[in-house]
Amino acid sequence: MVSRTRSVSSRSKSARSGSATSTTPRVGTTYGVHGEVLSKPPQGPKHTSHRAPKKTRKHKHLVLKWVLGIFAALIAAGIGLFAYMYTTTEIPQPEKFALAEKTTVYYNDGTTPIGSYAEQNREIISCADLPDYVGNAIVASEDRSFYTNKGIDPIGIARAFYNNLTTGSRQGGSTITQQYAERYYLGETTSYVGKLREAFLAVKIAQAQDKSQVLCNYMNTIYLGRGAYGIQAAAKAYFGKDAKDLTLSEASMLAGIIPAPSVWTPDVNPKQAEKRYKRVLNIMDEDGYITPDEKKAAKFPQTIEIQQNNQMSGPNGYLLTMVQNELVNTKAFSKQDLETGGYKIVTTIDKSKQDLMFSTISPSQNGMQGIVPDGMQFGALSVNPKDGSIISLYAGDDYLTKQLNNVTQATYEVGSTMKPFALLAAVNEGVSLNTYFNGNSYRTFPGITETVSNYGGENLGYVNLYTATEQSSNTVYMDLQTKLGAQKIAETARQAGVDDSSLDGSNPFTVLGNNGLTLKDMTQGYATLANQGNKPTLHIVAQVQTANGTDLYNAPTSAEQTFEANNANLVTKALTGVVQRGTATEARATGHTIAGKSGTANDSNAASFIGYTPSMLTSVAMWYPDDNGNPQEIPAFGSWTGGSDYPVHLFTEYMKQALADTPNETFPDATDNGKVGGPDGTWGTGAQKTWTRKQQTTVTPRTEENTQQTTPNQTEETQNTGQGGGDGGNSGGIPANGDGNDTNGGNGGGTSGDNSGNNGANGDTSQQ
Repeated sequence: MVSRTRSVSSRSKSARSGSATSTTPRVGTTYGVHGEVLSKPPQGPKHTSHRAPKKTRKHKHLVLKWVLGIFAALIAAGIGLFAYMYTTTEIPQPEKFALAEKTTVYYNDGTTPIGSYAEQNREIISCADLPDYVGNAIVASEDRSFYTNKGIDPIGIARAFYNNLTTGSRQGGSTITQQYAERYYLGETTSYVGKLREAFLAVKIAQAQDKSQVLCNYMNTIYLGRGAYGIQAAAKAYFGKDAKDLTLSEASMLAGIIPAPSVWTPDVNPKQAEKRYKRVLNIMDEDGYITPDEKKAAKFPQTIEIQQNNQMSGPNGYLLTMVQNELVNTKAFSKQDLETGGYKIVTTIDKSKQDLMFSTISPSQNGMQGIVPDGMQFGALSVNPKDGSIISLYAGDDYLTKQLNNVTQATYEVGSTMKPFALLAAVNEGVSLNTYFNGNSYRTFPGITETVSNYGGENLGYVNLYTATEQSSNTVYMDLQTKLGAQKIAETARQAGVDDSSLDGSNPFTVLGNNGLTLKDMTQGYATLANQGNKPTLHIVAQVQTANGTDLYNAPTSAEQTFEANNANLVTKALTGVVQRGTATEARATGHTIAGKSGTANDSNAASFIGYTPSMLTSVAMWYPDDNGNPQEIPAFGSWTGGSDYPVHLFTEYMKQALADTPNETFPDATDNGKVGGPDGTWGTGAQKTWTRKQQTTVTPRTEENTQQTTPNQTEETQNTGQGGGDGGNSGGIPANGDGNDTNGGNGGGTSGDNSGNNGANGDTSQQ
């Protein structure tokens, strides 16, 4: 008994100790005295659930093999693609890219250059003489890992890629080598494929060129604003010195604006420029390029005034500036694009007519220097009203001397050249131009305390709208403004293209042109009249191409139908009378059919004439600002004693030669569908005509506008001669058919309608 018990205890102990020779008892098994197995429980059927784990493990192994296989294939493909792109990527010649960056502007022939952008603002230099802090400032600003990376910065690229995905921004992780590759070899790249190519090129460059060479080429390439390419041109443009003489502060400022040089320059955004400057100094201090004392001693530098290069001198500077402004305003190009894109820009300017315009209008060229008062300003613009292309212009003698453009920026009081828009508004309202109005002076109008007179206090009697337009009657057109409302006249002018917010109808003499507007605005409005109510878009750029001839931009040459063609043509018909019988008869010397309107501002502060054929419209204006730019009366000079006769003369001299050897064009026929007296019969006096008898005086009156209050010194006799009919001998000069197309010379104030005896009274500039 005792031994059996020990035997069992030993076996139990052995089992508990985890001996390799012992067996763990199974439930239902019978053992003998010595531990032998006497019997086992019956074996049940095997369960299928025990086989499932083996299949799952096998399936997982298969999926893992596929994943690893695909991953390995992708790695192999990536390595192959990398190897292919690396071996096929070649470093182009830098000189080709540098030459491609020059943008040239041409006349309309596409071969004669006007000038170029940034051609003289790149100066390649050796960097050996530059202070170390010049290059280090750029490294601190653009690529802190420059001296250690292999041309690309994977961490920076990954960070930029992540930020782009999560924020929707377009951050860059480019190193200096990548920027150098982009700007010097590839041009601007924004797509991910382009950036990939840029990265491979950067790796190649990093192996082929040492860091000092890469940094120097980059400094000679980078655009730094003010039209300056490279550190040498920038040093001269901002500080008037060579790059080797830049101070630490000056170098830091230039380095800071590299990401956005057109908008971060001190003259554009001084706060941002200083913020970027401080950032560069802080990084240079942190990275050990400068000492804390050097950082503390640095002060934000003062830049010099922007210096224009010589190619902007003379009248061409105005052309180049207008081209640049027009393209930037399209939103298709930025100023930096035009200065770095290497484009070919073809303008609409005809060189022969541009030279003609300059020699005709400029006092320094036309023999009037010393006769025209010092400070007198002139502007002129010639366009094709059919497509809006600018043919020629005179904006000033020298852009470097006076950068205010007399065509697009300077304003002058437009005077009676505003009247055709009132005439068009009346026609649109259904008023016949055969409606008669009181054309006498010294009349009062609602809301205006002083009396209104015609030029020289002239009394025209009762005249229809044809004659009132020819003789530029202020009082008749004030009647039209009373009926239409000044806002309606302003609105009609704006619809025609006079795009100036100040023209809102708030001026009580809106119809008499007391608003100050630009010559381009007025030309745009008249172009709509000349083009039968179709508003073209005035433009100076015809086409922009890349260096290899790919079209990037073509000018808009279509027109918008703004007014009914017949209505616009009816106004043109009335304006032909201004040249044939009215205030601009000298323009008949062009030998072509001309429609137009003269204008003299109140107090003779400005004078102008706008005339046109179906294919050419030319505007000429003169004004006399004081030293502060305020309008003042134009003093008498030469044969000019007032009115618009000198602008008419300049117009005639230009158009005679510009239209030489071209056939005469006639305007489309127009039908007057309006009603005499207007749609309600309350406009003017209907078909009634009255003439005025005045005593002859020694005054030679002119039929231009004058809103000053005047005191009449004539005795008047008014006689109603009844309805309809025509009496060409009366001073009213009313034609029998009422269409204003007879020879009307009697409106000047004589007792007869003798044409030859009253040209002076009609303001006939051909007599001067």
